[in-house]
Amino acid sequence: MGLPYENRVALVTGASRGIGYAMAKVLAREGAHVIALARTVGGLEELDDEIQAMGGQATLVPVNITDFDALDRLGASIYERWGKLDILIGNAGALGRLTPLGHLKPKEWDDTFAVNVTANWRLIRSLDVLLRQSDAGRAVFMTSGAARNLHPYWGVYSTTKAALEALVKTYAHEVASTSLRVSLLNPGPVRTAMRAQAMPGENKENLASPSDVAEQLPILLNQAVENGAIWDFVDGRLVLRPSREINGL
Repeated sequence: MGLPYENRVALVTGASRGIGYAMAKVLAREGAHVIALARTVGGLEELDDEIQAMGGQATLVPVNITDFDALDRLGASIYERWGKLDILIGNAGALGRLTPLGHLKPKEWDDTFAVNVTANWRLIRSLDVLLRQSDAGRAVFMTSGAARNLHPYWGVYSTTKAALEALVKTYAHEVASTSLRVSLLNPGPVRTAMRAQAMPGENKENLASPSDVAEQLPILLNQAVENGAIWDFVDGRLVLRPSREINGL
């Protein structure tokens, strides 16, 4: 009996560390050929070593997620090699500067939107046709409780995550009549570099690890029936957010 994702092609952004790194390993372990995208070459090479050690396969794409021309070329390259994409994990993200909104510099605002929102739209634009070629396409984008739980000084991050949710749920409606299922995943507090940047005094031992979240990914992919659903990682497991809240009613 083959592995669950044998002959499947999966793209993971932000794959050189944290949750993206852990998810790439899980997908490779389950048989997928992983296209790992990140700007940190060393982290990608370490990931590749671990994937090869477990008998998996990966293609490394060392590129900045805001190199939008490169994302367009990536779509063309995937089409030429595989003709489809089965799984997209839009994981790459930026915290932005925690400061009063009036103190943010325009470039800081624009740069955070470029990573958290525009890059994911460019991925959709580049990869939509490939995801539709899969008989069971899945796209998962990483959101945050900050999209709803609004706090002082988190303005740019919260705004980008709220915009991302609007983008992804709109896309989910657009593909509702296809076999593609699009989801949002809120991992909650996780032991990552971004979390340490935001909460420098926090005891990280009390936080879930990236691997804890990644191990739940196959469950999400297999149970992604409702298009546009938001999944929350709570107490070591995934919880499907009620449709009433998802639809904003």
